[in-house]
Amino acid sequence: MAVQYRDYYETLGVDKTASQDEIKKAFKKLARKYHPDVAKDLPDAEERFKGVNEAYEVLGDQEKRKKYDTLGANWQHGAGYPSGGSYSGYPGGGQYDYNFGGSTGFSDFFESFFGGRAGAGADPFGGYGGARRGRSTRPAEGEDIEADLLVRIEEIMHGSTREVRLARPSADGRPGKETTIRVKIPKGIGEGQKIRCAGLGYPGSNGGPDGDLYMRVRIERHPLYKPDGRDLDSELVLAPWEFALGASVTIPTPHGDVKMTVKPGTQPGTKMRLRGKGLPKGKEEFADLYVTLTVEFPETVSEEEKELWKSLAGKSQFRPRA
Repeated sequence: MAVQYRDYYETLGVDKTASQDEIKKAFKKLARKYHPDVAKDLPDAEERFKGVNEAYEVLGDQEKRKKYDTLGANWQHGAGYPSGGSYSGYPGGGQYDYNFGGSTGFSDFFESFFGGRAGAGADPFGGYGGARRGRSTRPAEGEDIEADLLVRIEEIMHGSTREVRLARPSADGRPGKETTIRVKIPKGIGEGQKIRCAGLGYPGSNGGPDGDLYMRVRIERHPLYKPDGRDLDSELVLAPWEFALGASVTIPTPHGDVKMTVKPGTQPGTKMRLRGKGLPKGKEEFADLYVTLTVEFPETVSEEEKELWKSLAGKSQFRPRA
């Protein structure tokens, strides 16, 4: 079945000429709107959030965006990509299908366009060095394969088990039946780490062992937190008067809400540390959450507010350019 092209620009509601900053702002706005923890009343919120997340995964990465823009809707006709929405041991080949049916957290289109493949130049059905099946009677190990697995921060916090659908080719190279496997996501696993699923790679030949499947963890982009190793980075927007007068603000963390005090006179750009509110870094230990303070001014003000600002400007002794 043909894989449907996804217009990531349309998903984020931005033009193809949008800057990286515009793309980032669009993602944050939509991610906050559709995040399952927030949009509990929207029945399709989780699917919408996944779509927004995937779009930003591509457009928010300059290399992926360039690749996406270069091929466009005719991506299946470009050199180096398999047909039919599958992973292939040969760049540009579609002979040996290995399909996840969109169950890794990414769509079929993303898996086909950006997914991992067997080692370059290796024949998954004939061992290494480009030897083809039938040319040798010696046992040959099947090729390993890698694929991305989108993992939520909440799953990393506590560990999880995910069901992944896959269809791997049979030993004679024919398309295999779809099966469902359970992949255990260990607590505290990090970005780029791999989960080994033994014997689920390409079949071996002439009695050789099957290769392995490696699920490479990709942490789902979150509207509130950005992982930095085991630490998390977050942003808190304050009004100008909250910097001047101080404020007590409730901060959401993966461990629950925390009260944080901003002292009077604190400057924008200040980074505050919440100990132990980051990702797991051991059985009982957790890294930290860093909150960067930013200021936002109202885009429009009423006449009354304007008079108050004028009054403050006339009475204040503060001279930022003195």
